[in-house]
Amino acid sequence: MPADPPGAAAAAPAATTPSLLEAARRLAPLVRENADKIDADRELPKPVFHALADAGFYLMAVPRAVGGLEVDFPTYLQVLEELGKADASTAWTVSQGANWATYAARLSRKAAREIWIDTPRSVVSNTPAATAKAVAVPGGFRVTGRQPFSTGCMHASWMAAHAQVIENGEVRLRNGKPEVRYCLVPRAQVEIIDAWHTKGMRGTGTHTFEVKDVFVPEERTVFPYGAPIVSPGPRYKIPVTLAFGAGDGMIALGLARNCINAFLEVAGTKAPRNMHGLLRDQAISQSAVGHAEADLRSGRAYLMQAARQIWDEATSTDGPTVSLDSRTNLRLAATHAIHQAAKVVQSLYQLCGATVVFDGHVMQRLLADMNVITQHSQARLAHYEIVGKHSLGLEIDESRL
Repeated sequence: MPADPPGAAAAAPAATTPSLLEAARRLAPLVRENADKIDADRELPKPVFHALADAGFYLMAVPRAVGGLEVDFPTYLQVLEELGKADASTAWTVSQGANWATYAARLSRKAAREIWIDTPRSVVSNTPAATAKAVAVPGGFRVTGRQPFSTGCMHASWMAAHAQVIENGEVRLRNGKPEVRYCLVPRAQVEIIDAWHTKGMRGTGTHTFEVKDVFVPEERTVFPYGAPIVSPGPRYKIPVTLAFGAGDGMIALGLARNCINAFLEVAGTKAPRNMHGLLRDQAISQSAVGHAEADLRSGRAYLMQAARQIWDEATSTDGPTVSLDSRTNLRLAATHAIHQAAKVVQSLYQLCGATVVFDGHVMQRLLADMNVITQHSQARLAHYEIVGKHSLGLEIDESRL
């Protein structure tokens, strides 16, 4: 990534919590007017990315001790919601980059500053599966592997290669299990493979990247789970997977709000064939909008309640994490929000008829985006089962909590 003037990114940490939410609302029109281009190009245009980075959104979860913003969790989610109202793909790239940055609290402060503060407009693009190999060598690792599903990699400064550690030709064990690390590699040292060809959420640019025998010093590596905290704070008590889930839920809710607004425009202009009056004059449309508002508002209220509950616990207790009850509550609220949002989008899309089936209509893009969100692991219906088992006093797998 070309170097930018030093002041471009340095101004971001001065932002306050209220100004971040105001900035999201201020930048929403820019995002919205570029939404079709973002979808077509499968990446954020530079002016949009620069505006998001300069507002400090990618530093929202970076510790203040390092130079980041470390905003409270409920505000973080509201920022994602505001961006999601403008374009879900854009909000998703912010969520992926910003939430992964909680690992800055688990790296040395020197390494964290190098990655997120000293690098102008820095974003780390990650990958979910440990499909790379990190061969242990003196001082660090030599990393090789192909890494799929790397959201926002086209504007990233660093890539988090997800790798199993190999030592003396064998997988090294940690606590009896294969040792896995994220290895931070400069963007210039990886190859991006154009692999993100989808019908929705195209603008996330979730391509594949490949690392070939790149040396990564140990101080630029971090364990995905159980890494010790270097820069403590309540934000880092919330498991990263849950924060991703909550962010996905808020983005889905923002998308559904966008859909309701788009439907109101269609309903106010379309005269359905063989029916009297406009679409908005039909009782079925009026009922659908009422149900959509109830579904959207209830899903949002539950998710924000769960987010505030887990944040209150994180800020008021001394332990390293939050309770299982709070974690299962947030998981349920996040999953439910995604499926409530999908219900809203599907119901309103069906009422619009053939008017919205063509490429270029916002309702067509919103439906495609929503369908991709529901396929993400954070939307798994199995989450309901996990929460039900916990409520019934049964033993559960806490890996998603």
